[in-house]
Amino acid sequence: MRLRALLDTDALGLKLLGGEDELDRTVRGVMTTDLRDPSRYLSGGELVLTGLAWRRDAADSEPFVRILAQAGVAAVAAGTAELGHVPDDLVVACARHRLPLFEVHESVAFATVTEHVVRQVSGERAGDLAAVVDRHRRMMTSGPAGGGPEVVLDLLGSDLDLRAWVLSPTGRPIAGPKAAGPSAGEPTLPAEVRARLAAEHLATARTGRRGPHRVTVGQTTYSLFPVRPGRRAPQGPPVGQSARDARDVRDARETVLSEWLLAVEADAADWTGERLDLLHGVTQLIAVEQERRDAARTVRRRLAQEVLELVQTGAAPTEIGARLRVAAPVLLPGLGTAPHWQVVVARVDRAGEADGGPVAQALLEEILADPASAGPEQSDRIAVAHTGDEAVALVPLPAVAGEREGSGAGILADALLESVREPLTAGLEDDGRVTLGVSAAVHSAEGLRGALEEARHARRVAAARPGRVCAAGHQELASHVLLLPFVPDDVRRAFTARLLDPLRDYDRRHRAELIPTLEAFLDCDGSWTRCASRLHLHVNTLRYRVGRIEQLTGRDLSRLEDKLDFFLALRMS
Repeated sequence: MRLRALLDTDALGLKLLGGEDELDRTVRGVMTTDLRDPSRYLSGGELVLTGLAWRRDAADSEPFVRILAQAGVAAVAAGTAELGHVPDDLVVACARHRLPLFEVHESVAFATVTEHVVRQVSGERAGDLAAVVDRHRRMMTSGPAGGGPEVVLDLLGSDLDLRAWVLSPTGRPIAGPKAAGPSAGEPTLPAEVRARLAAEHLATARTGRRGPHRVTVGQTTYSLFPVRPGRRAPQGPPVGQSARDARDVRDARETVLSEWLLAVEADAADWTGERLDLLHGVTQLIAVEQERRDAARTVRRRLAQEVLELVQTGAAPTEIGARLRVAAPVLLPGLGTAPHWQVVVARVDRAGEADGGPVAQALLEEILADPASAGPEQSDRIAVAHTGDEAVALVPLPAVAGEREGSGAGILADALLESVREPLTAGLEDDGRVTLGVSAAVHSAEGLRGALEEARHARRVAAARPGRVCAAGHQELASHVLLLPFVPDDVRRAFTARLLDPLRDYDRRHRAELIPTLEAFLDCDGSWTRCASRLHLHVNTLRYRVGRIEQLTGRDLSRLEDKLDFFLALRMS
């Protein structure tokens, strides 16, 4: 707003004492101060309100006004409540520094002036930003991106004083406000806050309800806006509200695990419709950028699809190797030598039915991205294809000298889910699941077919476990754990009941702790001394308990077969 607009507002009761030639200055904010030197709190363009408590004599006016002029303030408005008038020395000092000076009548509260200025400035900023957003949207729709989501986040910060972040569906930072110092340009939202926001967003967004969704973390309130690429106006005749609601829920279920999120550090509950529309316009800009970057993955997806089809159809290793040599420079440019490869298989299920390969494909690309790294290109070195209901990722690993085939290097199944388990669990419905399997590393085309089968087998092991988000790795396929998930439930129940129910009943009646004793005994490989020491028991007490276990079950814990049966029963229970 312009300074002269203040004189046009009768409710403010302002009187101009000097600076008529400077009334076209722009007011960018307002500040109330009675400090002798308020420069540290000034950024330029403010209307400075002062009650003159800083003035002890006429000599104080010159340095005070000089400080304000050097800071670039727009004008000074002095109240008369303290002295009954505005002193002539202040009028002279302001004229010398060409700083407009207003008198605020003692009947007008500074809060009234402040509220008016803030309301006017905010409204003008919102209008200016809306125009910028509209111009930026047209530019992005018709040509190359105008700087990515960082540009519009900078606009939100500078024009509306809003801090905002773009997050992936798992809470990985895509873009954020610029920070000062060595972390400049990096998103500053802590990892645990990002995970919580993503979880809350996914849990709410899958219902189809239009954002923003409000979430309070600690003492801070965030407003969460979904970023939904590909959302176009519906075609055909108008539909009723119930049909629209059903369509929104269906669309949300299909996209919620792949859409970005705009998190704004503010409570949008009291925002005007214009400001909400503006933020929804911002999400449309970000959605265009997400679509653009998704399209950039086409080459990597096509490479993965070609390799997958060759492997599944039993193509010759030389043909598969040729495709791998094409993929390696794209995924790991400048590598120089052929990498090792790992295969990761993922599936998304709801209500016992697979969601489809494309949904799992987008989600697997996100899961495999480095959760600690900011930016949308962290999955550029991962090629993900889909076949049927599964997504299959071909992950290159730089070859390490002396590393043998199938060694433990590379991606670990449990580590994949560490940072994404909370948001993904919230994003799935009660009957939804995400399961992953990870192969060992291989360094040749000959090993790729086996790696694919290994990853698929590991995913089936993960699917047999409880929980909405589960993974299993190749290391687990060489132990008894591989067999246990595939034991039918009725056989599992009968086997564990026959061996363990007598012990549980006895423990309930006598508080004898036979089950913990059995677990410790097997864990100590049947060593009486080590087991007694672990349980802080005398060896004779331990012998009595083991004897009671054998008596109740009819088994002999000195026999390997009976030890193994107890071991498996405990694992399956």
